[in-house]
Amino acid sequence: MINLLKEVARGKRGARDLTYEESVGAAESILGRSATSAQIGAFLIAERIKLESIEELEAFVSVCRKYAHREPVLEGLDCAGPYDGRTSSFVATFPVSFLLSAAGLPVTLHGSESLPPKWGVTHRDIIAEAGIGLGSLTREDAITAARQSGVLFADAEQWCPPLAGMRPIREELGMRTIFNTVEKLIDYSCSPFIVFGIYHNTVFDRLSRLLIKLGYQKALVVQGAEGSEDLFIDRPTRVYTVQNGMSELGIIDPESMGLDTPVPEVQWTARQQLLTAEAVLQGGGHMAFYNQTLLNGAVRLQLAGRVNSIEEGLYYCKDLLDNGEAWNVYTTWKNAMMRSGETVTNRA
Repeated sequence: MINLLKEVARGKRGARDLTYEESVGAAESILGRSATSAQIGAFLIAERIKLESIEELEAFVSVCRKYAHREPVLEGLDCAGPYDGRTSSFVATFPVSFLLSAAGLPVTLHGSESLPPKWGVTHRDIIAEAGIGLGSLTREDAITAARQSGVLFADAEQWCPPLAGMRPIREELGMRTIFNTVEKLIDYSCSPFIVFGIYHNTVFDRLSRLLIKLGYQKALVVQGAEGSEDLFIDRPTRVYTVQNGMSELGIIDPESMGLDTPVPEVQWTARQQLLTAEAVLQGGGHMAFYNQTLLNGAVRLQLAGRVNSIEEGLYYCKDLLDNGEAWNVYTTWKNAMMRSGETVTNRA
């Protein structure tokens, strides 16, 4: 690890990118904890200064996948949002997932307790607010709920244990590291499709090339709300569509579809996120969040080839929200998750 650290930590001008093989060695040392905490911290900071190359990112994804539990239980759409959560925007992906499942497209959500640098509300926080005891649920419980509902939630630090080992170091550093990108690409259910959120448009090309290397059938890279995979509803969103080894920049403008809606200021907590999502799933709630759920659902259905156009997807999604089918999927999933938790508690 010392020799690899010397290569990436020579300063902005002297540092060099590691080869794929060297990067695998670094990832193994870090995730296998043969490197010391000081070496790991130094490596993560040096990579942050240098900026990670595609080969380095690919290698770290490959090693994380090696240590993770990955099962093709739902081969549908992977929703790869920020593990550091959300502080100022609606987590539209949460209700969108049940909407997509109602449309016949299985969905995988994943995440952990909040991380730096944002320390926002995460999927895990929202799910816990729904009364689901994630601490007592096993992977098998989550898979059982997924088979009944078409929605899988993978608690990342349970499904990829080395990530849990990295948490103390990441919390102490308090900054973005290579793991903020890598953890979103572990792909726990081997999905052919992925929607991936980014914050800066400067990484569009690099992430697109990485997704090509990782072999997804089709991907959408979204410069969304707070670096998430959620399209804005009050302004256009820049996206990259990745397919057949090629990527193409596009703009998705809600105004062109009659959906442009001012977004109210909300003090977002896990409770408020849950209540807003549940209102939307019942065909109601604030129009901005209802429309944002519609738009994101329609775009993701088109990505996976389930509809021929965003417009067709909008009509389909609206019907599923208004007739209660999306809500039924959510309650099926929630009840299955809660039953599993109760079973574990009773056994204990």
